[in-house]
Amino acid sequence: MADSNDKRKTLLAECMLLLVALLWGMNPPIIKLGLQSISPQPYNVARMIVGSVVALLVLWLSGSYRRMTRKDVWVLLRASIFGFFAFQLLFTEGIHRTTSGNAAFMGCLLPVYVLLLNRFYGFDKINRAVVVSIVCSIVGIVLIVLGAGRELSLAGNHLVGTLLLLGAQAGYAYYTVFSRELLDRYSTYQVTAFLMVVTTVLLLAVSLPTMRDVVWSELPLPAWGSIIFSGVFGLCLANFLWIWGAGVIGTARASVFNNLTPVFAVVVAYFLLGETFGALQAVGAAFVFGGVYFTRHRDRF
Repeated sequence: MADSNDKRKTLLAECMLLLVALLWGMNPPIIKLGLQSISPQPYNVARMIVGSVVALLVLWLSGSYRRMTRKDVWVLLRASIFGFFAFQLLFTEGIHRTTSGNAAFMGCLLPVYVLLLNRFYGFDKINRAVVVSIVCSIVGIVLIVLGAGRELSLAGNHLVGTLLLLGAQAGYAYYTVFSRELLDRYSTYQVTAFLMVVTTVLLLAVSLPTMRDVVWSELPLPAWGSIIFSGVFGLCLANFLWIWGAGVIGTARASVFNNLTPVFAVVVAYFLLGETFGALQAVGAAFVFGGVYFTRHRDRF
C-alpha cells in the first residue's frame, strides 16, 4: 500500500512539473507584452511583489506556518541571496545582452548545475539514466534553437550576456537544491513564500531608483495583466509546484523537466504567434521528452 501511494505521489509530482514547464513556456511572450510599457527591472520587482503577496496569503490560509530556527533562517537566506535573487537579477540583465538562442541554450544547463551540486554535497543519488536524460534534453534544446533559426553567438556583447545567464542558471540550481533541505521541517507554502519575500526585498533595494521613474497609474491594462499573470502563475504557483515536485522526486530528476520549457514555448508561439514549428524542432522536442522518459524509468537502465 505504501509503495502504491509513493507511486501515485511521484506521478502527481511529475504532472505538476509538466504544468510548471507549460507555465514557464507561456511566460516569455506574456512578459514581452508587459515590457512594451515598462523597463525590465521595475517590471521584475512588480511581478515579484504580486507573487510574494499571493504566496503569503496562501501560507496564511494553509495554516502551516512554523517558527524557523536560526540555522534554518541562514539556509533560507543563502538560498534566497545566492539562488533566487541571483537568478532574477542576472537573468534579466543577461537576456538583454545576448540572443534568444543563447538564452535558450543556457537555460538547458540547469540540470548540469543541479547534478554537480548534488554530486559535491551528496544530496541526491546520480545514476546513468539521469546523466543520459540530461544529455538527451541538452541535445534536444540545441536542435530546437537551430530549428527556430535563432543565433548562437559569443561575439561582442553576447559573451557578457551569456556569462550572466550562466551565473543565473547556477543561482537557480543553488535555489533548487538548497530549498529542498527546508522541506523536511517546513511546508512548501512557507519555504516558497519566505524565499520570494526575501528576494523581493533585495530586488526592491537594487531597483528602487528605476522604480521611482515609472508612472504606475499610467500603465495600460495589458501591462498590468502581464505583471499579474507572471507574478501569480509564472512565479508564485510555478515555484510552489517546483519546490514541492523537487522534494518528491529529487532535484536531479526535477531539473530535467525544466528543459521542457522551450518545447512548450515553441508550441505556444506556434499557436498564438504563428511562428514556425519545423522538422528539426520536432526532433529536438522528441529528444527532450526522451530525456524525461529516461529519468522517469531510470530503474530499467
